Amino acid sequence: MTIRILLVDDHPLVRDGLRARLEAVPAFEVVAEAGSAAEALEAARTHAPDLVLMDINMRGTNGIEATAAFRDQFPRIAVLILSMHDKQEYVAQAMQAGARGYVLKDAPGKDIVVAIETVMSGGIYYSAALAQQLAKPVSQDELTAREHEVLRHIANGESNKRIARELDLSVRTVETHRLNIKRKLGIEGQAELIKFAVQHARGL
Repeated sequence: MTIRILLVDDHPLVRDGLRARLEAVPAFEVVAEAGSAAEALEAARTHAPDLVLMDINMRGTNGIEATAAFRDQFPRIAVLILSMHDKQEYVAQAMQAGARGYVLKDAPGKDIVVAIETVMSGGIYYSAALAQQLAKPVSQDELTAREHEVLRHIANGESNKRIARELDLSVRTVETHRLNIKRKLGIEGQAELIKFAVQHARGL
């Protein structure tokens, strides 16, 4: 099955390089390019891609905000972030916005291919350098099995409403689980909880 890809980056030369790399893979087809969030959303309506390869730094609406727009308007389209930023805060924000993976621009070219295949198979992908950062050991012994499930869904950027639907719980129960997780782990803010969830998503 051919994977239809939309490239979103405000640098034409970057898009040219990505197109050449991706079109060397028989299963990939770059159906459109865009240099802004508005162009990307319009291209999605016109070309119906399966996956968007999204940069973060763009004029106007940035890639994280654009990812959230795709999540809301085109929930079936997977978004994979391709960025030069390796800060965990960016990763957490991108996953909260609905991204399915995060690849660094200085990663080997094969990483993009593996990332796309992983995401289109339903998985989550991080560049190796990011995965090492996110794999810091931490004790989660006090968390219940249900709290681990909730934490895993938080790492996927899912809202309380969606988590409730996935786990057959009420929204209020999910909110209670969030509070208990933060209390047990000594986490205060929502952003810190999301960051923790993304850091330890692979171990849940």
